Amino acid sequence: MKNKKYVLDLLKSENEQLRKMHEIIEKALAEETLITTTIQDTEEERSYGEKLSDKVAQFGGSWKFIIIFGVILMLWILYNTQVMHNKSFDPYPYILLNLILSCIAAIQAPIIMMSQ
Repeated sequence: MKNKKYVLDLLKSENEQLRKMHEIIEKALAEETLITTTIQDTEEERSYGEKLSDKVAQFGGSWKFIIIFGVILMLWILYNTQVMHNKSFDPYPYILLNLILSCIAAIQAPIIMMSQ
């Protein structure tokens, strides 16, 4: 008896979720918008962490970030090879730069995954 009630409750819950999904799809088709946009509009209030991870992922995957990061890398390499010559703080093979890049990747990857 207990299992039967559990299964019925589970089916009822799944039916409710399917009904909501159908409404979202119908709304997206009627408004001719992306389904993902419609889903984001109908979601419950998101937490501060979710919003922050979305912002970080949005910036971290943008061309602006890639260009700025590329320029910083080139400046780092030029400064340590051309400007400082033998007195550079991070000589070739740029071990400090590799450490910094690894730390950024280790922090940025889980944040982007949270955003997904």
